[in-house]
Amino acid sequence: MAKKIIGVDLGGTSVKIAVLSLQGSIEHQWSIVTNTADKGAHIVSDIIASIKKELAEHKIDLAHIQGIGMGSPGQINYTEGTVTGAYNLGWDTEQPIKAIFEKELGVPFVLENDANAAAKGEGWLGAGENASDIIFITLGTGVGGGVVINGQILHGVAGSAGEIGHIPMAGNTLRCTCGNVGCLETVASATGIVNITKRESSSFSEDAKLNQLLKDEQLTAKLIFDLAKEGDPFAEKVVAIFSDYLGLACAQLANTLNPSFIIIGGGVSAAGHFLLERIKADFEKYAFPIVRQSTQLKLATLGNDAGVIGAASLVKE
Repeated sequence: MAKKIIGVDLGGTSVKIAVLSLQGSIEHQWSIVTNTADKGAHIVSDIIASIKKELAEHKIDLAHIQGIGMGSPGQINYTEGTVTGAYNLGWDTEQPIKAIFEKELGVPFVLENDANAAAKGEGWLGAGENASDIIFITLGTGVGGGVVINGQILHGVAGSAGEIGHIPMAGNTLRCTCGNVGCLETVASATGIVNITKRESSSFSEDAKLNQLLKDEQLTAKLIFDLAKEGDPFAEKVVAIFSDYLGLACAQLANTLNPSFIIIGGGVSAAGHFLLERIKADFEKYAFPIVRQSTQLKLATLGNDAGVIGAASLVKE
């Protein structure tokens, strides 16, 4: 039997797991619920038990597994293979993930930040077209990201490179969950677009559709984009401000690193080319001329598979 690799994408509500070929084809995929009870004490053992069960059912011997890669939230110690501060999992103390996996399964194990793993996945088999230099931005409740330079994930001296959501935006006075003021994610995420709507609501009449939804506390990012697509002037203004912030952030990143691609993913990216074309137009306003011509903005293509594919790719390296 040909060697295989396993990718694990650990999230706050579910864990996605896949067995892949060395070329990155997903051969078998499943998920389990993330059990955050008892400060996340059962998470690692649940994943290991699930892997053992699925491999047995599909008659795959552990001897044929080249290794396991996992993307996890929190602060990663890349030397020790530990995670600290993944508070949505209940992990407020250091978790020796690598040591437990290798002891229980006896195969090499690689740990990575979840956004970095997704960046690696999109870079390898997704919109990044296996380019050596890409930036991945994920737009969800917050703004996450990962930077790949010369084919390698950029970690920085403390493992915090790629915190794209915390780039400060001039003129933005909103306080971020990180404690700082003006972070990109306060205006360029699913939460951020609602924040912009609240900030701009006085510019439009109270009976404007967005203001009514805001008053009824029914406003979502999807509704704002849908109304903008229909030509609602208030929604169009909000989306224009939103895309300007993102276009500026993309230009700042591209002017610094000049990657082949900046890839936009995450739930908010479901607005598709309607959003992408607006971000591109704003990016071109701010980008250095040569960067404007050489760095391309694209939508992510792997969806929820980016994490497991990227995590598995770590094993190959």
